[in-house]
Amino acid sequence: MTTDEKLAAILAAVQTDPGNRGLGRDPNDNLFTATKGDFEAACRGFVGTPNAALDVTTGFYIPTANPPAFETDGPLGAAFLFRALVPLGYQVGLSGQKACVSALHAAIAQGTTLKPAYIEYRDESDQPSYVVQLDEAWPGQSATHYLAIEHVGRASDGRYYSMRGRDITAFTKPVDGGFLRNAEQRFVETIGIGDGGNEIGMGKIPHETIVKNIPNGDLIHCRVPTDHLIVCGVSNWGAYAFAAGVYILRGVTPHCELFDPNCERKILEIMVREGPLVDGVTGQQTATVDGLTWDEYVKPLVRIREILES
Repeated sequence: MTTDEKLAAILAAVQTDPGNRGLGRDPNDNLFTATKGDFEAACRGFVGTPNAALDVTTGFYIPTANPPAFETDGPLGAAFLFRALVPLGYQVGLSGQKACVSALHAAIAQGTTLKPAYIEYRDESDQPSYVVQLDEAWPGQSATHYLAIEHVGRASDGRYYSMRGRDITAFTKPVDGGFLRNAEQRFVETIGIGDGGNEIGMGKIPHETIVKNIPNGDLIHCRVPTDHLIVCGVSNWGAYAFAAGVYILRGVTPHCELFDPNCERKILEIMVREGPLVDGVTGQQTATVDGLTWDEYVKPLVRIREILES
């Protein structure tokens, strides 16, 4: 396959809707068609940026879970981006609330001896500021890209909602302000990864498209845009796809543990225990993502690995 064919095949592998969320409900106008070209543009833009450096933020709180905690979709993908991109020489910073960062620390300790540019968390107080201010660089290196993966963003009324329409504003420390400021001032390139219409980046999609495809779309639609938006059936899949796209464009073969389902499951188990993290659909503290069986969850990962090896 050519490079373009590989990128197209990777995107096809992650743009399914196993949770029946309505991502492609309207065959002619949906979340996949509305973001056509964004995946390739995100990968090429990152690879083509001199001294590219990535700020990654994640964390979606599930207040009804047992125990209440952040979900596994998002942090696992953020850890994967670190594990994939740092060996290529990129600086990667990770941020989220305390439970997410505890899980990220554990994942990094398990997966590599490399260290992130930073890994910080915000406290549990009512202060509205994020610990990592996304318009400030880490020492010695300016961020060139912001990436939000599975992080809720504000709707038209300024509130934050789950896919079921639950108001989770009280459990959400706003990080989307940095993305909104960037949309006006253009100081970095931004990437959003999401799977439900309520995440940072979904503001790039017309409201009418969200409403006709996503249940509760009129209420929950995040109005915060990003330059590029990767919509996929599970947000972690978007991280796998983006990393794979970078490897293809760089012409580099990933190390053996990167796209290995067994390694990914081991890291997820550690993150669930150390966070703790919970399954965002079942609300249980299990090493699962979005209520999927493990075999179903890793199908895109297996397919991406086949594409990389072809």
